[in-house]
Amino acid sequence: MFSFTKHHYHWLFSILSLVFLSYRPLMAQGISLYTPYTKIAVAPGETVNYTVDVINNGGGIRSSAISVYGLPEAWDYEMKSGGYTLEEIAVLPGEKKTLTLTVHVPLKIDKGTYGFGIAAAGYTRLPLSVTISREGTSQAQFTSKQANIEGAANSTFTYNAELRNGSSENEVYALRAMKERGWNVIYKAGGKQVSSVSVEPNQTERITIEVYPPAEIKAGSYKIPVIASSGNISARLELESVITGTYDLLLTTPTGLLSSRVTAGDNEKIKLLLKNSGSVGVDNIDLKSKTPSNWEVTFEPKKIGHLEPGQSEEIYATLEADSKALAGDYKVDLQATSSDARSEASFRISVRTSMLTGWVGLLVILLAVGSVYTLIRKYGRR
Repeated sequence: MFSFTKHHYHWLFSILSLVFLSYRPLMAQGISLYTPYTKIAVAPGETVNYTVDVINNGGGIRSSAISVYGLPEAWDYEMKSGGYTLEEIAVLPGEKKTLTLTVHVPLKIDKGTYGFGIAAAGYTRLPLSVTISREGTSQAQFTSKQANIEGAANSTFTYNAELRNGSSENEVYALRAMKERGWNVIYKAGGKQVSSVSVEPNQTERITIEVYPPAEIKAGSYKIPVIASSGNISARLELESVITGTYDLLLTTPTGLLSSRVTAGDNEKIKLLLKNSGSVGVDNIDLKSKTPSNWEVTFEPKKIGHLEPGQSEEIYATLEADSKALAGDYKVDLQATSSDARSEASFRISVRTSMLTGWVGLLVILLAVGSVYTLIRKYGRR
């Protein structure tokens, strides 16, 4: 009967140790998982796409079940490779296979960091984490980076807003403003005027809101709530228009008379009066004219840099009529324009012909009559 001696036990221990040490490298040469983005930050409702490499570090074919662990409740995922939903994968020695993991973050979620991972059964795990940058909601959000704008009463107040659909379905939001009488509000999306907008799930639509105050409104601060509603879902955006005053110009003459006379081919100087009849200053006022063909108008000064409320400025317009203009009444429009206000004065200009033109015409008539008379005397007796 064979009996173990101390020498035999030592020899058996050496053999087992050698087998164990040889086995450890084999385990280390199994399957490993790799993705470059193990910790990312996203907003509620977004979809996260991972590309994961399954690497066989060993000398033989390796096969393993692939699963997702620790995924928070209400989160969904899809794991595919080669276009198929993946449950188990086999990899040739020294090669790798690629799988895609798509994680759907829910809309309604608390702010924080959430951990989960991918496991290759019997080999390794790949821990992942997603940080939610803000608290999510399933409702609509109506926001504007600048909800307060200052301007004159006859200005257009333009607000750039964003409407976010926080639900899981496509929503059509009707737009309406709670405004006082006389105010006008226009909504634009995609450059077109709209009364409602369609927003896909977890998407944002940009909306331009144009607010037009009443013409005779007083200076002050006015709030205009704008509401986007779809069924039981609604969002409110409160805009504020601060009326600083009114832009207004008045172009006339010192006497108020808007008529003059000019001789054809001659010029006439007209004294004008430009008044800032508004309650705020007006800058960069240009002077222009609309005249009949071949007429000219020059202004002195040609431009006014600034005009304070209630202030008036004298302007001289020199009008030169066409030398071939026939006698009669003509219309000439003189304009004062700026980016904020404009005024126009329409003048009736009576054109008369010169004395020389009259005498020349009379002489032509007399010559014609004389020629006829001469012909009658010469040939009439025959």
